Formats: sequence, structure tokens, C-alpha cells
Amino acid sequence: MAAKEKTRYSDSELVEFKNLIGKKIEESRAELKDYQDQISKKNTGSSDTDYKFNGLEDSSLLVEREYLSQQASRQAKFISHLEKALVRIENKTYGICRETGKLISPERLRIVPHATLSIEAKKSQKK
Repeated sequence: MAAKEKTRYSDSELVEFKNLIGKKIEESRAELKDYQDQISKKNTGSSDTDYKFNGLEDSSLLVEREYLSQQASRQAKFISHLEKALVRIENKTYGICRETGKLISPERLRIVPHATLSIEAKKSQKK
């Protein structure tokens, strides 16, 4: 007789994932704050040199500010995905593929803790 396939992660496994996600959120929030601090420094123009008369410097500052804004936006989105993963842990639905209903491999969840699709479902989506 074949072993019954697991339909969800155990409470102890969920605690492990919760700790992993909590650590990632903490790191991501620090990174987001760093981006936001850099952006505010660029916005206040707190630099040693007066760039007003140097158009080239102005445009490079704009490019850098835009890059930092994009990175901050991506980081905020990542944090949101991680927080939603914590909700799924509380609901005991964490790690269940939303396409197949099967468990997402623990290896994938350790790398992409906010994943909602198994590798198989993700690959079939790209076709």
C-alpha cells in the first residue's frame, strides 16, 4: 500500500517557515529603509557640491533616484508577499500550490518562501 501523500505541512514545519519568513521580512525592511534613506538624501540635495549648474550631474542624480525608487518599490512588494505568506501559515494553507493543490517542495519554499506555485505549475504557466 502506498504511503498517503501529505496534504499540508506539519505545525513544526510551519514554525520553521514562519521563522525563515520573519527573518527575511526583517532583512527586507532594513533594506527598504536604506533605499528610502538614500532617496531622501537625493531629494534634499544634501551633497557637498552644487549640482544646479551641471546638467550631466543632474541627470545622473535623476537616474539614480529612479533606480532607488524602483528598488524600494520592489522591496515593498516583496515584503507584502512575505506578509501574505505569514497569513497562509496562520491559516495552515502555506506551501500548498494554488494550481495543483499539492505541496510545494520545502527546498523551493526555503529559496522562495512566498511561493504559491510548485515548480511544475510555474513551468506549465510559462508555456
